[in-house]
Amino acid sequence: MSEPTTINVANLFEDLPDVSQPIYAKLKQAIVLKITSGEWSVNQRVPSELEVVKALGVSRMTVNRALRELTAEGFLVRHQGLGTFVAEKKAHSALFEVHNIAEEIAARGHQHKSELLVLESAKASVEEAVSLGVRTNHPIFRSVVLHFENDLPIQIEERIVNASLAPDYDQQDFSTHTSYEYLMSVAPMTEGEHLVEAILPNPEECQRLQISPQEPCLQIKRRTWSGEDIVTVARLLHPGARFQLFGHFGR
Repeated sequence: MSEPTTINVANLFEDLPDVSQPIYAKLKQAIVLKITSGEWSVNQRVPSELEVVKALGVSRMTVNRALRELTAEGFLVRHQGLGTFVAEKKAHSALFEVHNIAEEIAARGHQHKSELLVLESAKASVEEAVSLGVRTNHPIFRSVVLHFENDLPIQIEERIVNASLAPDYDQQDFSTHTSYEYLMSVAPMTEGEHLVEAILPNPEECQRLQISPQEPCLQIKRRTWSGEDIVTVARLLHPGARFQLFGHFGR
């Protein structure tokens, strides 16, 4: 780990648009922008809660929440007795790689089809901006696609996309090709991370996946980068009885 270096926090809010949002969310977005722009580098120690409180005149509870959530989201890492540091970006999960779902289904000898449920342009909310490492109100696209394997729904794909990196995303026909294919053609993936959880679906998700409310689902939250930029954040929901993860490890 590199030696701790001094970070000036007095001007954290300078580059943010003047929009109505909670202070903790504004602080989170400001820190993410410093990290994604490279101004705060990997393994650099970030100021303590007390230092941020004194510099910005905000409550310690506000600072604690912002740093705690950014640590949980992988932007920061805390080392006992040393402080909080800018985290290294995670590479692809060792458990599985990122593949085109249409190709995965075809490889099993089955037929893939998809139904486009949502495709819209929008301005990034605070939460979406933090996830993508952009400013609030940055242009994005939102999409929801339902994927089928032999006419049986197997995945709900919810996605937000940085419109600056994939400007024609909303012009694509996702019934003939997948979002994966388009995004790889315009902003090839260089890094990615996954968070895998077992959850119970909500009523709308049960209806879309044709499952009962008691059937657990496997949820994969995925972020992918092209170079230094986050291209897309996706939430992939699979019926637990129709999906499994597989990984092979060397010695």
